[in-house]
Amino acid sequence: MPCKVVLAAEVASNYTAEIKSEVSQKATKPKLVGFLANDDIYAEKYAQSSSKHLAEAGLAFELRQVPRESLENEIRMANTDDNVSGILVYYPVYGDDRDQKLQDLVDPTKDVEGLNVVYNGKLYSNDRFLDDGKTRKAILPCTPLAVVKVLDHIGVYNHGLPYGDHLRGKTIAVVNRSEVVGRPLAALLANDGAKVYSIDINDIQIYERDQKASINSHTATMTELKPEDVIPLCDVVITGVPAAAYKMPTSLLKPGVVAVNFASVRNFEPEVKDVASIYVPSVGKVTVSMLQRNLLRLFNYQH
Repeated sequence: MPCKVVLAAEVASNYTAEIKSEVSQKATKPKLVGFLANDDIYAEKYAQSSSKHLAEAGLAFELRQVPRESLENEIRMANTDDNVSGILVYYPVYGDDRDQKLQDLVDPTKDVEGLNVVYNGKLYSNDRFLDDGKTRKAILPCTPLAVVKVLDHIGVYNHGLPYGDHLRGKTIAVVNRSEVVGRPLAALLANDGAKVYSIDINDIQIYERDQKASINSHTATMTELKPEDVIPLCDVVITGVPAAAYKMPTSLLKPGVVAVNFASVRNFEPEVKDVASIYVPSVGKVTVSMLQRNLLRLFNYQH
């Protein structure tokens, strides 16, 4: 059976009309401020794309390019500015633990990327709400959430299973364990019932939820496994390596695999279409849709 190529625009279109409709009914338009404090060309492209798509949805966007030494102070000022509905920092800024400090500095009520310690705690403990009444959902990181929406769109999620268990029986590899995308994505998938191989340059960890545990969130187990041991076992392989030289060997892929790439460069070889049942070459436009939804959600919480 030929491989089906699913484009991000197809998935994003599911949310476009809904977002535009909600924004059009608001007297005050939500405003996102993006901080660019690095020389990453892909971050700049994401900023440009964000600006275009937010404007199309009727949302306000302001990009502030600042020296990274001034970023902490700029974030603090945006935190207290009532005209700012959401804050987005384009990472990496330093590429080390200082980035985590910046993430935690963003006010959770304005954190559209869901990277603050408050939302991190919710994600990794599989607690999906901010309040006991379950009226306010926690904010999830945009790209991990975009990948989840893509997987749901193409039928990987099984809604015939109980809520919170829609990936039960699926084995998934996530090739990237960054704190911004790869690790939270693996956690989300494991918390939805999948067995996840989290593949990093140094090792492979297994993220899996123990249904018998008193706390219904995933655990991470270190292994001595290599990619060639686990990739052939996977129903879904998700790549996010930000290096053009990296390619997932098609020879390792299971026939009929679902292949999804969220990196800014193509991580799969062209031959992936000879093996995969579904191939998603990028998720960028879905990420922007999730950014818009998160901004709207925060705006509504603020008002």
